[in-house]
Amino acid sequence: MRRILHIEDDPANRLLVRKLLQNAGFEVIDAADGLEGVRLACSIKPDLVLVDLNVPGLDGFEVTLRLRGEPELRGVPIVAITAEGDRETSLAVGCDGFLQKPIDARVFASVIQRYLGGAREVPPAAQSARLREQSQRIVAHLEEKVAELSRANEQLVDLAAARSAFYRNISHELATPMTPIVGYVKLLADEELGPLNKAQQKALRSVDECVGRLRRLIDDLLDVTGLETGRMHFDGADYDLGEAVRRALAQVTPALHRAGMTSCDEVPQGELTAHGDADRIVRATLHLLENALKFASEGRFVGVRARRTESGFEVCVADDGPGIPAERALRIFDPFYQVDGSMTRLHGGVGVGLAIARRTAMATGGELRVVSPSLETIGGRVFRGAAFILTLPERLRPEAP
Repeated sequence: MRRILHIEDDPANRLLVRKLLQNAGFEVIDAADGLEGVRLACSIKPDLVLVDLNVPGLDGFEVTLRLRGEPELRGVPIVAITAEGDRETSLAVGCDGFLQKPIDARVFASVIQRYLGGAREVPPAAQSARLREQSQRIVAHLEEKVAELSRANEQLVDLAAARSAFYRNISHELATPMTPIVGYVKLLADEELGPLNKAQQKALRSVDECVGRLRRLIDDLLDVTGLETGRMHFDGADYDLGEAVRRALAQVTPALHRAGMTSCDEVPQGELTAHGDADRIVRATLHLLENALKFASEGRFVGVRARRTESGFEVCVADDGPGIPAERALRIFDPFYQVDGSMTRLHGGVGVGLAIARRTAMATGGELRVVSPSLETIGGRVFRGAAFILTLPERLRPEAP
């Protein structure tokens, strides 16, 4: 079956051409703009390219010149189709035919068949001059686009620097008043400022819980800023990775129980001596566990495993939730990105936990990756949701920030 690539931004025109050519026994592949058309042409090697001259991105003239520069496509007929365009220029830049819109549906398929059979329109005598003119216009257009992209890139760099400064400043401003708040809450809870009745104790416990959440959020923002700027400090000392994982698991266990969930763990004791920053690894593991808690199905399980590998150590946190869509698996490690970022989302948080965990791993010389759907077996149970696998070296790399 002969394959036709149709580059056209108008859906109605794409549908009409598709119906006419498919009824005649052709395979039709669509592209909605010039850049996509060039990419598809280079990858699928069509038998004929049908290009509208006024498509966005790269127009039909630019697409033709681009494709004529591909050795594997030089023999492929290219037919321009347009409501308003210039036949001579189309032929001069390399088109083999020119069709005016609206097309004649009665003979359209047979016209395409003639081009496939070798029919070609003869370019005008002024081909070289017109080709030069068109090429110059294209160069000017591309130079303008490059300049525009350069300006946009400079703006993005400035915005990224301003964003980091904002996170650093706002985190500092929030952290400063937190110190007396935490201190006075503790004094009240310990009844050092006077006895409390049961109602006051209950209210104070709620306040203390909220203060703890706020403090963790501020710490997360500080971590994101430190990792982005390379200013996060990592201590180097011997520690037990199994004990670090158990510390993280202990912090999330009350929340697991409130949600009716159970943890399955394979964490040996005293067998995983590593060198690095134990507190950073605890926090990274805690972020993975909190993420699993959000997405594991209610009343079910979260799995955590720590073990030695040939190159160092591995911590795996898995859940039996719905998993992560493939198209979003790479973005979940971006700071502040959430699979559901709407105000009505089911799960809380600001979307920095996975970013912190991965950047912590990378800063120590390790890595964090996700496998979804997962088939990890932990504690005798198979987890089919998402599995986050944290790999760590035996020793903190010397150049870690």
